[in-house]
Amino acid sequence: MIKQLSAAVFALAVAFPSLADVLAVKEDAPEQYVVKKGDTLWDISAIYLDKPWLWPELWQLNPQVDNPHLIYPGDTLYLVYDAQGRPRLVGKRPDNYQKLSPHGRKTLKRDAVPTISLELLRPFLTYEQALSEEEINAQPYVLGANENVKRSTQGHILYVKGNLERNRSYAIYHKNRPYIDPETEEVLGYEVKLVATAKAFRSGDVDAGVPSSVFVDGVKREINAGDFLMPVSQRQSLPANFTMQRPETDIDGEIIASSNELREFSQMDIVVLNRGVVDELKAGHMLDIRRESPTVVDGRKGPQYKEDASTYEKFMSNIEESIGSEEDENNRTWHMPKEKVGELMILKVEDRVSYAIITKTMQPIRVGDVVSAE
Repeated sequence: MIKQLSAAVFALAVAFPSLADVLAVKEDAPEQYVVKKGDTLWDISAIYLDKPWLWPELWQLNPQVDNPHLIYPGDTLYLVYDAQGRPRLVGKRPDNYQKLSPHGRKTLKRDAVPTISLELLRPFLTYEQALSEEEINAQPYVLGANENVKRSTQGHILYVKGNLERNRSYAIYHKNRPYIDPETEEVLGYEVKLVATAKAFRSGDVDAGVPSSVFVDGVKREINAGDFLMPVSQRQSLPANFTMQRPETDIDGEIIASSNELREFSQMDIVVLNRGVVDELKAGHMLDIRRESPTVVDGRKGPQYKEDASTYEKFMSNIEESIGSEEDENNRTWHMPKEKVGELMILKVEDRVSYAIITKTMQPIRVGDVVSAE
């Protein structure tokens, strides 16, 4: 860990202690730990706590470590307990390390919340947005190019239906798949992908039938007629720093897509949730990722996973479930609890969807996994 713990991306730590959270040290927590290069407060706290976001509780009231951000590789940290039996990490083991006098202790300020810099996250960011069909249709769009090609690339001049501002930079987007809410089957918005950037050098006049002209100066993929333009920074403004915290309201959502368009993904991948501004989500909110364990049909042949049960057993269990009958114990369907499989942090919030980065995984994350702030 380098100065101010910025070597590893995730984890300049979370500070959202809750009165309901009890600080409990893991049974296998070491009595001392030597800081390694690349360590973060989050990493170190996870060695000692099941809930690493409670790290301020572990470091506070600590006379040896006034600022835990300024520990260095090679420093030795000691797990001790104060006079009230509360665990603490200190940079110097006292003579009687089982008991620490509370006299003269210094407390970390609650408003000194650590953050994650946007620069640390930038290598992992993608530039998708979620726009409604009305928003997309309201934007200027590509009519064609200065050459008779179906797909334009860098160095081409494009002609655009719309009155663009001369000398202004624009981002060019392609309308992609819809984001569908699995609960309501509503279209929450359309994924739009950044394909190129361009600079306007000639203003148009739509009323007179004169297109605007732009020079393509950067390309991620080929540009098609119909792709639309927005000012390059519009809806791409992210916080310079992300304050990691739990939402103040209950969140119960689902992962509905990912930026890589795969079905499974891992740490540092970007995923899309079916919750957004209307659900009071904000950039920096931390959520748990949970997955329901496989359903079991307890039929005449004994318990079986639902996918392994016979058609008859599935049918009978569905009948019993639909009528709410508990008379036939031989055909009961057991819906198992949801278990935690990872954590994520909200990066960008749209009206009805949000984009998040996976910060921790216990298993590969999938589309359909649920998210919550429990």
